[in-house]
Amino acid sequence: MARAHRSFVPFVIAALLAALPAPSTAQDVATDASHAARAPIYDEAADANVLLADAVAKARKENKRVLVMWGGNWCGWCHLLDETLHTDPDCRREMLYEYELVHVDVGHGDKHADLAARLGADHKAHGYPYLTVVDADGRAVVHQETGSLEDGPKHDPQKVLAFLKAHEAPPRDVAQVLAAAQDEARASGRRLFVHLGAPWCGWCHKLEDWMARPEVAAILGSAFVDVKIDQERMTNGMLVATLLRRGEGGGIPWFAFLDADLRPLADSDGPDGNIGFPVAPAEIDHFVSMLERADSTLTSGQIASLRTSLETKSATGAAGAH
Repeated sequence: MARAHRSFVPFVIAALLAALPAPSTAQDVATDASHAARAPIYDEAADANVLLADAVAKARKENKRVLVMWGGNWCGWCHLLDETLHTDPDCRREMLYEYELVHVDVGHGDKHADLAARLGADHKAHGYPYLTVVDADGRAVVHQETGSLEDGPKHDPQKVLAFLKAHEAPPRDVAQVLAAAQDEARASGRRLFVHLGAPWCGWCHKLEDWMARPEVAAILGSAFVDVKIDQERMTNGMLVATLLRRGEGGGIPWFAFLDADLRPLADSDGPDGNIGFPVAPAEIDHFVSMLERADSTLTSGQIASLRTSLETKSATGAAGAH
């Protein structure tokens, strides 16, 4: 009886081990109980084609690139790489300044095959996560397996950073940006709406998001050419920002209305300094006075609509410059 019992135990253990699902790649071994408990980073219900299109539109506007991370919530190494991108200070800054991140859920290798084929991403042959850098026109720049970016049980932040820096978009020259805007303003008879910002500036993004709202963009676009100057990422951006502000300091966002020859018509420096993104009543009043002084083609009704749109945001109750 004892001999039979001893022989039965290894048989049961072997059967249990055989019943465990085998990982699809070597990297998938990193999927364990701790990873399963993590918050999902992939939206399994999302259409990745839509996610990528939105990210490409943002990248085009900001002169960035898109980092596509192919994988799934089951992939422990995907979670590890995502953590590196968001927690390592250098990688986090690089992502903030230079990339839009899109997680593409591959399911069991069978989801979003159309997108993978369009971009030429052979992710199934290399394991996960698998990376593709996409430019502002939606074209793949480079594909990268991530095993070479690992260092023991994690990714090496310096290897990841080196890869990101090697494929970031070339910087725009602020002089060329302004010259193109001037040509457009002259051809259309509009003014320039020049606003200074930086990737880290939350209120700059709030201003830009408000300007991008369809009803706001339609009104502003009829009278102004939108010119964003990223004073940290554009070549000579800080120099031009200083010249526009006549050497005076102050927070951002800072903005001004100029004519096609770059002559100032009005700027965001109010009685109490730069208003930033206008949300307080006095800030909104100053912005409306700027519109009126810019001698634009805006009607009183359009200006009133812009005021109303800003007043709906005044509940945030904070000044918009930092």
